[in-house]
Amino acid sequence: MRKSVLLGLALAIFGSSASAGIYKCVDSQGRITYTNDVDNAKGCSKLDEDLPVSSVPALKAPARPAPQAGGTAERDFPRVSPDEQQSRDESRRSILDSELKAEQKALADAEKAFAEQDSIRFGDERNYQKKLDRLEPFKQQVELHRRNIEALQKEITNLR
Repeated sequence: MRKSVLLGLALAIFGSSASAGIYKCVDSQGRITYTNDVDNAKGCSKLDEDLPVSSVPALKAPARPAPQAGGTAERDFPRVSPDEQQSRDESRRSILDSELKAEQKALADAEKAFAEQDSIRFGDERNYQKKLDRLEPFKQQVELHRRNIEALQKEITNLR
């Protein structure tokens, strides 16, 4: 009983707005918009219910002038002196070197922890898969540090 009352109330509220129809509006600049809001449809023509409404294409972005040689695009681009750039490159290289050393130390620690855990076999690990499952996080840490070292070495070789 309660569901039918709620359903009737929902139909009464939403039923009137659903049958309002679709209106096509053209503004003073010739742009076409569609609406189903009767209040905003003043001066608009009502479309037949059977006609599909096509999508409206997006507005085109204004064309930008192409940069000319020696134009403002090149002049306004921020520049740094060669000495400044060299100091930045040296700073970056020292940071990458220190990160590489830290990763190499972390890799050595992870390999040591993996080797220690690999040498141990607990009594409840009669099934070898249990041991492999226990060693998996240690193996993942070793692989993570190896990938980090490779990425850092690649970054260092890409420096100028």
